Amino acid sequence: MTAGAVPTRTGGSTELAGLRRLAVATLDANWEHDHTVPSRTLYPHQWSWDSAFIALGWAHVRPERAWQELASLFRAQWADGRVPHIVFNPALRVGAYFPGPQLWRSADVEGTPAVDTSGLVQPPVHALAALLAYRRAPDPAGLAALRRLYPALVAQQRYLAERRDVAGNGLVCVVHPWESGLDNSPAWDEPMAAVDAEAAVMRAYRRHDTAHADAAHRPTDLDYARYLAIVAAYRDHGYADRDLADGHPFLVECPLFNAAFGAAEHALAEIAALTGADPAAHRARADRVTEALVRRLYDPRTGTFQPRDLRTDRLVGARTVLGLAPLILPGLPARQADALVAEARSPRFGVARWMDRPLPTYDRTAPDFEPLRYWRGPSWLNIGWLVRHGLLTHGHPELASGLRRSMIDLVAGAGCHEYFHPDTGVGLGSPAFGWTAALLLDLLVDEPAP
Repeated sequence: MTAGAVPTRTGGSTELAGLRRLAVATLDANWEHDHTVPSRTLYPHQWSWDSAFIALGWAHVRPERAWQELASLFRAQWADGRVPHIVFNPALRVGAYFPGPQLWRSADVEGTPAVDTSGLVQPPVHALAALLAYRRAPDPAGLAALRRLYPALVAQQRYLAERRDVAGNGLVCVVHPWESGLDNSPAWDEPMAAVDAEAAVMRAYRRHDTAHADAAHRPTDLDYARYLAIVAAYRDHGYADRDLADGHPFLVECPLFNAAFGAAEHALAEIAALTGADPAAHRARADRVTEALVRRLYDPRTGTFQPRDLRTDRLVGARTVLGLAPLILPGLPARQADALVAEARSPRFGVARWMDRPLPTYDRTAPDFEPLRYWRGPSWLNIGWLVRHGLLTHGHPELASGLRRSMIDLVAGAGCHEYFHPDTGVGLGSPAFGWTAALLLDLLVDEPAP
């Protein structure tokens, strides 16, 4: 049996080879001169954590594109070290995406790149992706690319550590739900409810997303009005991170974001060792982040990690997949790791050696579980990939194998969709999505446990 040809509901190695061709064709179709767009319709620019996941896929088939993908993103890094969550393609017409450059006005800010960008960030999965991309294709060209990228990755981490530790407790604070990557997760309902905005504001705008996807599957107009209000508050403050605690309307410590932050330091320690730098500082920071994550965001009553709303200094009660993300931290204490495995296996998420349904993004037993609406229930391959990586990290290969089969089956049944119905597996969102194709390529190749 060839590599990756494990038993799935889709059949044997022949069908898996067909899936590989589909994934490569999807990435090729989304390639845009030096990066990959998430989709040609819904997301025609470059997105930050999309590019990190996409680099993993390219590493299996065209390694040079993996390094182009990351290099192009980091060319848009701001002078303060932040990596913007959107890098706009200047060749596209005004209005090709909302909210576009005219809302963000990054050019008005000192220390920004020549290209228009947003002013927000996304989970820092880039160092982990760069390390794994090199492991997938360990050649001299990849090592040279890794060496060039290392200072930019360090600057990204420095920005987060020095500018975004709003509470002074060692964790990064996200200033907008978009920074979490899980835009309209139920985890944000409580802090978002305090943002002053009215749905009627959206009458002045034309939403791009609902022109390409069913409005019933997307965030509501009230959600978007609040998103824009938070953007305006941050933009009008010059995207400065000083004094955020004094008045910024959304301040949350997110478990996924901070797990990625800590995992990045572990990855940077390995990259440093590969490139001749000193890994000690990275290892020390990884330990500090893990300790702070357990101290600040672990809820022993529920046995999972939950976001902390800094406005109220309370943990958010929603049981979302965000809480499973700390499994990617190699130094997570056994007590918390075991509790997260139990949470993953519970009826809320259903991870098993043989899974009847894919991993949802929200507690499927909750009364407000929505199987069609964006991050409020549907299954996403990037989240499944992260949870699988965490299960391997903490010695649960049988559960990781079940999750892997489930994700491969999703694409086999529906194609490279943006996300999937968490019960039926029907494809939702964009039908030719970049990170779905890229992570499928990674899943189709067996790998040893981290």
